[in-house]
Amino acid sequence: MNLEQAGWRPELAAVFAAFAAEGLQPARVALELNHIYRLWTAEGEVLAEAAGRLRHEAAGRHELPAVGDWVAFRPDPSTTLGASPLEADPIAPPRTKSRGRIEAILPRKSVFTRKVAGHETRQQVVAANIDTVFLVTSLDRDFNPRRVERYLLLAAHSGARPVVILNKSDLPDASTDDAIRAVAEIAPGVATHAVSARTRAGLDALHPYLAPGQTVALLGSSGVGKSSIINALVGEEVLKTRSVRERDSRGRHTSTHRQMVRLPGGALLIDTPGMRELQLWDVGDTFNQTFEDIDALAAGCRFRDCRHRQEPGCAVKGAVAAGALPPDRYDSFLKLQAERDGFELRQDERSLIDEKRRSKIGAKALRARLKEKR
Repeated sequence: MNLEQAGWRPELAAVFAAFAAEGLQPARVALELNHIYRLWTAEGEVLAEAAGRLRHEAAGRHELPAVGDWVAFRPDPSTTLGASPLEADPIAPPRTKSRGRIEAILPRKSVFTRKVAGHETRQQVVAANIDTVFLVTSLDRDFNPRRVERYLLLAAHSGARPVVILNKSDLPDASTDDAIRAVAEIAPGVATHAVSARTRAGLDALHPYLAPGQTVALLGSSGVGKSSIINALVGEEVLKTRSVRERDSRGRHTSTHRQMVRLPGGALLIDTPGMRELQLWDVGDTFNQTFEDIDALAAGCRFRDCRHRQEPGCAVKGAVAAGALPPDRYDSFLKLQAERDGFELRQDERSLIDEKRRSKIGAKALRARLKEKR
């Protein structure tokens, strides 16, 4: 397989030179399942595991290889490489028992992350080295502009170009125009396309994003039709799909792991499991970029550090009262602001705990050393 077809970038060659000197080979992670990785290489497919050193180093950062990552791997000399992913079934296991060991993760061009589900303060990498992220939602009863807003915030921080996809435009009660207007209010300038994976209507509008070697990740809740869109673009059913529940249009998990699929035209699509719980992780300055309208209004607040809650002279609250800012947009801003601040607080607490743990280990080692000298 030509690595450029898998998204290899020229700037990676200089980074990889040191690994090549050690006998390592470049590869891209196409699938991850229970810490077993399928790699796409210049010679075929490899099943690999992360080296023990890499797992140890990742323990503090919680960063193991993710789908879309470029890695340096060492092939097992006792096996041969598998079939080329250009001809192989994108979701079937390789036809050989080829093995390798991932020694390092190459620098990422972009990365989509979230906080892991539950109470643990830990990062989860959803996909890496993405050029465009399709934020998929559906035009049924599960359509929720606030959820789109949350995805937009994390997509903006990822470094990839966000595009909103409104699927199921063929439904008889689909309010396509209203949904497009709702997205335009919260994401001015972000391209939005209404499509139907079932009838293939509107899919031609996605072709400009699907140039050879381009990587596109599809993100969204269960049941919005991510796998159906990929099947429609591929031209055959390569990913399993399931219908949504009729009573509330809620989806049921079909994709259970992240994987990369290559389109006939050469673009690379990353399918991801549906995410009902999408908690923020270190969104940084992109928070204000996502809420540019509120950030612009904040310039008129009496206090520079106004949080737009109970402070007097708040221009943002004034805009809500005057009808210039939708109340649900304001409420979403406050909710995400509180979530971001809570994350930063937990990060500070975690850093303090880690620093105390390191100090205790250092003090214990020092006492042992002094005792040995005496």
